[in-house]
Amino acid sequence: MNRKPLAIAVKLAMTGALAGALAACGGGGSGDASTSDASSGTSVGAVSGFGSVYVNGTRFETNGRVSSDDGLEREDQLEKGMILKVEGDWDDSGQGRADKVSYDDTLRGPISGMSWDEVTRTGTLTMLGQSIALDGKTVFRGATPTALTDNPQGYRVRVSAWRLEDGSFRASFVGARAIGLEFDDNNEVEIEGVVADLDTSAQTFTINGFLVDYTSAVGDDGFSLDDLANGIVVEVEGYLDGNTIMAEEIDDEDDLFDDDDDVEISGSIYDYDAASGQFSVNGVRVQIDGGTEFDDLRESSLADGLFVKVEGDFRNGVLVAEEIEGRDSDAELDGRIESLDLTNETMVVSGVQVQLTGNTLIDDDDDDEDDRRSRVQDIQSLQVGDYLEIEGRQQSSDGGFLEAISIEREDDDDDDDFELEARVSAIGADSITIMNLEVLRNGYSLSGAQVGDEVEIGYRQTSGGLYELTENVEVDDSNDDSDSDD
Repeated sequence: MNRKPLAIAVKLAMTGALAGALAACGGGGSGDASTSDASSGTSVGAVSGFGSVYVNGTRFETNGRVSSDDGLEREDQLEKGMILKVEGDWDDSGQGRADKVSYDDTLRGPISGMSWDEVTRTGTLTMLGQSIALDGKTVFRGATPTALTDNPQGYRVRVSAWRLEDGSFRASFVGARAIGLEFDDNNEVEIEGVVADLDTSAQTFTINGFLVDYTSAVGDDGFSLDDLANGIVVEVEGYLDGNTIMAEEIDDEDDLFDDDDDVEISGSIYDYDAASGQFSVNGVRVQIDGGTEFDDLRESSLADGLFVKVEGDFRNGVLVAEEIEGRDSDAELDGRIESLDLTNETMVVSGVQVQLTGNTLIDDDDDDEDDRRSRVQDIQSLQVGDYLEIEGRQQSSDGGFLEAISIEREDDDDDDDFELEARVSAIGADSITIMNLEVLRNGYSLSGAQVGDEVEIGYRQTSGGLYELTENVEVDDSNDDSDSDD
């Protein structure tokens, strides 16, 4: 889908016409969604920007209120990366109106361990016996990944994450606070997961091996403790007593959607069954049928662990997919902005054409977001000369470009050496081309690289405005067929 909500938002904000345009999109409830491309239902995904709030590429106008049991009441308390449930209406132009915005922490409590590789921007956080994968798209607030790694036992965190097949998680947001400074009760915790080892006599069970004692607990939101059973998904709030969670409230996992809802949901695939054409995303069963369309991936590339966005209709407890879009990045670029075109939402970064979308997460290297809350301000804050780390999806149309999924601006980086990891578009006698970027060999080896291979190159710009390699081309050993379709 070729939507340009960023350019629309910039233009409307600059002309003062934003509110009127959103009203024209039909945002007054399902009765106003009268155009053929309008949807009315529920969108579940991570916040990529504000003004009002961007989820799954749509700018939802909100009333400023948030429904949450975790201390959040207003939109201005939300952070990028937090996974929201938005009930309302939206259309294919990337504009919508939210009738209700809900947020719920996935995990909350003290960190027991943390690892982080600054080069690959990946790591693992452990808390309450749970393993949480971290990557370049994880938003950190309150402390940097390095600070958390250096002193993990010194922090409590709230985590918004996608649940994976093995019960572990993939973090979208990690908000940290120093223990003993900003929390009144450092033992207060929240956890969600699958009940196992239920012992109704001892009134205990485990979640991924971590013991929960529900002797003093009550059911929440109409849930009865008599309905506890192995295999169901629950949310538990309570406090820590050693290595045991003393539960105070237990609730079963709420149904995210109502029957006949139009639905958008993002998350990692698990429990994929190619024979039946079914998989799960964050507890929701998805069905593929003959009408399902695929964007930026092929059906044959579906696999457990792949991050996708699914759009469709929710029927009898199953999401019937109309479109499945690949959301995992397959290319990375470290480079400097050379030019910006806000109207078309594009920029050139160290020779590579980069396209912004409503899904693009823009963040800074430090953990403080200062006062830049608006999505429009996020974009307008980008300046020629800024050094960026970009993860995205490589596209082959229009000469080749990088569709940005996440952008992180590096502070005070005077590095004029650039890095690009992506698939080869062409190889000449004295150069290699990736997307729209041609890089001269400069005496370095292209050995082993073929068109279609995923490679990593280091390069720089010459005084004449060309680009040349600064090291031998490194070919990824795991090269296989491309999954990116236009």
